[in-house]
Amino acid sequence: MTNSDKNKDLAVVLVIGKDRSGIVAQVSDFLWKEEINIEDISQKIMQGIFVMTMLVDLAKARSDLGVLSTKFANFGEDIGLSIQIQHYRIFEAMHRV
Repeated sequence: MTNSDKNKDLAVVLVIGKDRSGIVAQVSDFLWKEEINIEDISQKIMQGIFVMTMLVDLAKARSDLGVLSTKFANFGEDIGLSIQIQHYRIFEAMHRV
């Protein structure tokens, strides 16, 4: 881990729903408004289902993870998607066992 990585507060965002135009733009706009930086992104369409995972940095986010989790769920519901966020530490802990 580099010094710049130590200043990051990473989380994974999972977006799933029926594929349609504009999903990436809508989710990116939401992240921008919450002052969350996208570190990495991967997306795929599987038999008409849009699946996107994002690694994001919460270091400058407007809200903490608990509040963001609710905001993501509500936003996803409003636009017809399932959106979840989990802190990166969960994944690190799983590999330490």
